[in-house]
Amino acid sequence: MFTSNTPSIRVRSATEHDQRKDGQYVLYWMTAYRRLESNFALERAVELAVAWNKPLVVFEGLRLGYRWASDRFHRFVLDGMIDNLKAAQRLTVTYVGYVEPTSGDGSGLAETLAKYACATVTDDFPCFFHPALYGAIVKRWPCAVELVDSNGILPMRNTERTFTVAHSYRRYMQKEIHRETPVFPRADPLRHVELPRLKKLPEEVSNRWKFVTGKELEQFDLSKLDIDHSVRPTDARGGRAEGLRLLNSFAGAKLEEYDQARNEPDRYGSSGLSAHLHFGHVSAHEVFEAIASSQYGWSFEKISKPNGKMNGFWNMGQSAEAFMDQLMTWREIGFNMCSREANYDRYESLPEWARKTLSEHAGDARPFVYTPEEFESARTHDALWNAAQRQLVVEGRIHNYLRMLWGKKILHWSQSPQEALKIMIHLNNKYALDGRDPNSYSGIFWVLGRYDRAWGPEREVFGKIRYMTSESTRSKFSVKGYLQRYAQVGDGKEGHKVIKS
Repeated sequence: MFTSNTPSIRVRSATEHDQRKDGQYVLYWMTAYRRLESNFALERAVELAVAWNKPLVVFEGLRLGYRWASDRFHRFVLDGMIDNLKAAQRLTVTYVGYVEPTSGDGSGLAETLAKYACATVTDDFPCFFHPALYGAIVKRWPCAVELVDSNGILPMRNTERTFTVAHSYRRYMQKEIHRETPVFPRADPLRHVELPRLKKLPEEVSNRWKFVTGKELEQFDLSKLDIDHSVRPTDARGGRAEGLRLLNSFAGAKLEEYDQARNEPDRYGSSGLSAHLHFGHVSAHEVFEAIASSQYGWSFEKISKPNGKMNGFWNMGQSAEAFMDQLMTWREIGFNMCSREANYDRYESLPEWARKTLSEHAGDARPFVYTPEEFESARTHDALWNAAQRQLVVEGRIHNYLRMLWGKKILHWSQSPQEALKIMIHLNNKYALDGRDPNSYSGIFWVLGRYDRAWGPEREVFGKIRYMTSESTRSKFSVKGYLQRYAQVGDGKEGHKVIKS
């Protein structure tokens, strides 16, 4: 037996096989937490390797067959693989980076690596293709496989309740933090760790698959891959080095203005970290620690009694409190939903009151109805909405406040709420660097009433769903600069269809 720092609530078995001490190595299959630091899954793999004095193999792959695969997402992941390969060269691990060249070429690779392992550890991510991967593929493997949760500050399976409103989750989170200081992963689980070196991979692996070098990753020709080349990489660089740079810049220089700047379209007040959190280049624990370290003298002893409110619990500055609510409430409630509800991305997952009011207003006349193609190409009558859509297409993100407006107007201008949901999911997951994530599904479904309450007065199309307009946004915030950045000649004057009845 050995002492583990990884809380048992974060570890679950995916197979019924026992760990094999006679295996050649311990395998860490890196799928969601694409980093070699601050990572409970890696830490668990290191613990097993140390206990058995075995080499540690870190396998990070990038396949072709995932939905919405494109140059944008591939490039962002490749940036991270470059950083991980460089970091691994300084450590006593064997890093295996693989980029699938043709569809199906990588089939069986992870399973074959696992066949020679004492045990396989992988990332317990509750969204996108990951649950199906664990359920259908890993269970067939002839070895012990552990799924480890390193998603958030609180373990996502810490509670048997699915939270339906932010207030109740916030109160739960505060009570848990107040009751017991959360365990954080070791910042550098491989520091001062000496493991045996793996002389070579099993021939069954090395004879069949070709792994990438650092030079190949840097010069990778995406045009040769069968992915969507129309969704181009953005100016945002992926990878751990860039993620940490953004985090340090935000915590050190931008956090103080966050509470006011985050909702101003003409200002860039967000942290810019969401894509790096999604791809696992930076951990939520590192973000928490950076914010806490920016508050002079702060420690967990400073927190107040649970109050369920957005501020006053952490006893930090106003902007830090606002950001912590995003990190600790809004981000983690999404993981709670996705880890517990298999239909988290289905219309049927909406609260009953929301489905009822949307059904009652399903036959209401829409002021405009646009096709999915018109939405995607930003050809509506509304210049502000078009600007937000163009930002999404070009930059892979939408300004914080305008992302909410973007979704509300898709609901307003679609034939049905079900159609609106399909359009939002497709556009967000196709273009957003932080799409395909519990947090982004929370935002999309919030548009339709998830985590919200019934609002009045009751309106056509929306019913009791919260209503938003471009006009009100213009009256509250300056949008002139934003419109200029994402404008197009003739914007708002053509390409729409008026539905009068």
